[in-house]
Amino acid sequence: MKPSAAVLAVLAAALVAAGSASGAIRVGVADDYGTHHDTGTWFFDHLGELGMTENRVSVSFDAADPTTIPNRAMLDLYVPLATLRGVRVVFSVAPTKAKGITETPGAVGAYAQFVGDLARAYPSVKSFIIGNEPNQPRFWQPQFNGAGENASAGAYFSLLAAAYDALKAVDPSIRVIGLGLSPRGGDKPNAANNVSTSPVRFLHGLGKAYRASGRSKPIMDELAFHPYPDQDRDPLMKGYRWPNAGVPNLGRIKQAFWDAFRGTAQPTFPEGTSSNGLKFRLDEVGWQVAVNQAAGVYFGRENVRPTDEGTQAAIYGDAVRYLACDAAVDSVLFFLLRDEPDLDRWQAGLVRADGSRRPSFDAVKAAVSQTGGRCLGALRPWRHSTRVEGAKVKWPRKLRLPARRLTLAAVANAQEDATVEAVLVNARGKRVLRRTGAVKAYRSTILRFSMRFRPGRYTLRMTFKAAMNPSRKSSFSAPLRITR
Repeated sequence: MKPSAAVLAVLAAALVAAGSASGAIRVGVADDYGTHHDTGTWFFDHLGELGMTENRVSVSFDAADPTTIPNRAMLDLYVPLATLRGVRVVFSVAPTKAKGITETPGAVGAYAQFVGDLARAYPSVKSFIIGNEPNQPRFWQPQFNGAGENASAGAYFSLLAAAYDALKAVDPSIRVIGLGLSPRGGDKPNAANNVSTSPVRFLHGLGKAYRASGRSKPIMDELAFHPYPDQDRDPLMKGYRWPNAGVPNLGRIKQAFWDAFRGTAQPTFPEGTSSNGLKFRLDEVGWQVAVNQAAGVYFGRENVRPTDEGTQAAIYGDAVRYLACDAAVDSVLFFLLRDEPDLDRWQAGLVRADGSRRPSFDAVKAAVSQTGGRCLGALRPWRHSTRVEGAKVKWPRKLRLPARRLTLAAVANAQEDATVEAVLVNARGKRVLRRTGAVKAYRSTILRFSMRFRPGRYTLRMTFKAAMNPSRKSSFSAPLRITR
C-alpha cells in the first residue's frame, strides 16, 4: 500500500531532525538518474551501500508553461521511495532558459507559484534550491547591464525573495537554499565569451539588492555552492585566488556573505565552531577523470584535461573528511553517481557509464563509514574579519633624507580589491600631503609623494579599505625623518 503524504512528511521531518541533531554532514549525490531510470533497485541500492543519505534532483521551470511539473509521473514514484529508503530529497528548481526569468513578463511570480505548487505536491520534500549558478551566463542572462554593472544579482534577488515567501507560506519548515553559485566568474562584461560574475562579487550585488529593497526578513536558510576545481588535475586544496573560491576557500565565501548581509535580518555563517547560522549545501563536487574509450561505452571527444581514477578517489575520500570539519557544512553532494557516456558532458561519477565501480566508490564508502559524516579531528574555526585580506605596504627604502625636493614612493598590495589612502603628517599631526589609489588584488599600486620637505620628523600613514565592505580596514604607519 502506498504511504500517505502525511506519513511521508513525518518521515522526512524525522530524517532532517536526525541529521541536524547529530552534527554530522550528509553525503550524497546530485544526480537525476533515480528519476529517469529504475528507481526501485540500482540507484538506491548503490546510495545505501555508500552510506549516502541525500540526493539532489533537477526540476525545470519553463516560463512558457509555468504550471506543468516536468517528469511528474516518475517523481511520483521516486519521492516516496527515496523517503522510505532514508534519502533526503533536494529539489533544484532552475529555469529552462537563461533569459527565461528576465525576459518573460510575470516570470518571477509564476516561478514562486510553481515552487509553492511543487511543495504542495511533494510535502515530504523539505529542501529547495532556487535556481542554479545564476552567476554564469549558461544559466542566467544578462549578467551585466549596458553600463557594464552587474545585473544578474539584483534580478536573482527578486526571484529568491519571492520563492522564499511562497515556500514558507506552504510550510515554514521548508529549507530555502539560495544560489547554487559557480566557484568562478570573470567579472568582465565585454569578454569574448563566458561573461560571468565571480561568487564574491555576486554576493556583494545580492546584498546591495537586499538592502535597497528594505526587506525585513531572510531570503535563504542555506547557501548552495559548487566548489569545483579550476582544473580537473588540481589537488583538493589548491583553490582559487580572490574573488573566486574552491574547497579551501570557503572562508572567503563566508566573509563575502558577512560583508553583504551583516546587520540585516538575513542570518550569516556561524562564527568560531558554532553550528548556529547559515549553512552550506555543497551540492556539486566533482573531478572529471579519463575514461577507457576502447570499451565502447563512451563516445565523442573529451573537452577537458581530466585527472586519473586513483587521484580522483583520493580527493573524494579526503573531501569528505575535510569538509566534515567545517561546522557550516550541511551536506556534500558528488556530481554525478554515474557517468554520462557523452565525453562532451560529465565523467566524474563514482560509477562508470557501464555500471562498473571506480576506485572513488570504495574511497567515499570508506570515508563515510569511517567518519559517519563527523569530524575526526578538531573543527576549523572561522570568524569574520574586520581587516583587508593580505594588505601590506613596502615603504620607501630611505626614510632619513636630506632636505630638498624629494619623491617618495610607497607600494601597496592586498589579496582582495581595496582602496588605499596615504597621508603624510608632520610632527604636529598636521597633514602635509594626501594620495589615494585603487588596489587590485595581487597587484602592486604605487603612491608617490613629491615636494620640498622642511627638516623634521614626519609620519607616513596608509589606510586600506575593502572594496566589498569599506568598513573593513587595515592601517599602517612608518616614521620619516628629514635632515638638513
